[in-house]
Amino acid sequence: MDEDDVTIREQNFHSQVREYIICFLLFAVLYIVSYFIITRYKRKTDDHEDEDAIVNRISLYLCTFTLAVSAGAVLLLPFSIISNEILLSFPKNYYIQWLNGSLIHGLWNLVSLFSNLCLFVLMPFAYFFLESEGFAGSKKGIRARVLETFVMLFLLGLLILGIVWVASALIDNDAASMESLYDLWEFYLPYLYSCISLMGGLLLLMCTPVGLSRMFTVMGQLIVKPTILEDLDEQIYCIHLQEEALQRRLNGSASHSQCSPLHLHKELDNVRSQKNKLERRKKASAWEKNLLYPIVMLILLTGTTISVLLVALNILYLLVDETAMPKGSKERGLGNASLSTFGVVQAAVEIILMIYLMVSSVVGFYSLRLFEGLTPRKDDTTMTTIIGCCVSILVLSSALPVMSRTLGITRFDLLGDFGRFNWLGNFYIVVSYNLLFAVVTTLCLVRKFTSAVREELLKALGLDKLHLSNSPTDPEVAKHSANGHQKSL
Repeated sequence: MDEDDVTIREQNFHSQVREYIICFLLFAVLYIVSYFIITRYKRKTDDHEDEDAIVNRISLYLCTFTLAVSAGAVLLLPFSIISNEILLSFPKNYYIQWLNGSLIHGLWNLVSLFSNLCLFVLMPFAYFFLESEGFAGSKKGIRARVLETFVMLFLLGLLILGIVWVASALIDNDAASMESLYDLWEFYLPYLYSCISLMGGLLLLMCTPVGLSRMFTVMGQLIVKPTILEDLDEQIYCIHLQEEALQRRLNGSASHSQCSPLHLHKELDNVRSQKNKLERRKKASAWEKNLLYPIVMLILLTGTTISVLLVALNILYLLVDETAMPKGSKERGLGNASLSTFGVVQAAVEIILMIYLMVSSVVGFYSLRLFEGLTPRKDDTTMTTIIGCCVSILVLSSALPVMSRTLGITRFDLLGDFGRFNWLGNFYIVVSYNLLFAVVTTLCLVRKFTSAVREELLKALGLDKLHLSNSPTDPEVAKHSANGHQKSL
């Protein structure tokens, strides 16, 4: 009997070590990818090894860690769905025994823990560390800046704790709720993360519909559009003449010009950018211009339509079946049963839709006027802006599993601390969330595809000068050719 107990303990120990190694390898890959992404956008600085360079490097490492955690939160639900389908297809395979429920539960709990750590400790530390200079009268240096940063973090923690205590006293003033605040690990952090996830869900509700309609414009700028009733040679010739004229004005040939050199340089950069786009369209192959663009637009339209239809079906399920609630389903365990009606095909569609919604939410986030200042620029993004971007992406990615389950995109159970949110059991909140998402997404798509017709109607009625329509226009659509005809469909 003792030998059996020793054998069981050894197996448990080896399985835990194997899980830790797998988690470390997965996170190392995400960290390396995140580092290359941030360094691509980070503003290049001098190579002098001074105090500010060390502070920037430490903040860079913290931002990379946060972005890696965000990527893990995004990929966690697809990874769990794939693991469930693999275990169902190959239940007795020796080579996938490491892929078990214990590993998946551990990953969910680690992502929840690291999300709290990044959101409430690492990112505030990185920001205060960048802005710190040391207390007045103290000796300047890294040690003084670290001391000031820790003091600011301590005061921030006291402020958050005080706000939670006051809110608890106002909303639910009883002994049980007050005693639960002393339980930091089991109540306070999950409750605080639940509030952040609710805020992230509301932010996703704002950003995702806008991003779904904005994706058509973004992909239209990345992919070469079909050339219909356009003379690209004529447009390139006109742009070339305009570039030469601006170059002569910059060289001083036209000294009577009242434009500043900075304005001329900016205009010259815009002209060269349009010239590069036209040359790229001219060099593109026939299949890229006439086949790739319609296929990509059709894929985007199909994905958006399927998302809205799934949300509409989920609303019907919520009205007739209580188990459709995010908290209504019972955890079945990994590899016991498929949560997809059509098996692997539906699971693949769910994963594609979740990644598509996440990309759309990020695009919609940077499209909102309130967050346009956080848009990263290649080799010209400050560390403060990078910190803001990492925090925003972390909030969005942490709420993605909850939003996917709330909207009915997937039926996969929320594992770990992600499924402990109180508001997921409120019928009216869940139904309202689904209705708002479906209605706002439909309105954004209708507005997107009817904007050209609306503009033409306003022009025909002579109301275009009143600026009744504030829809953003594509620079390429709004440009005119040399003979005065607008090159748009």
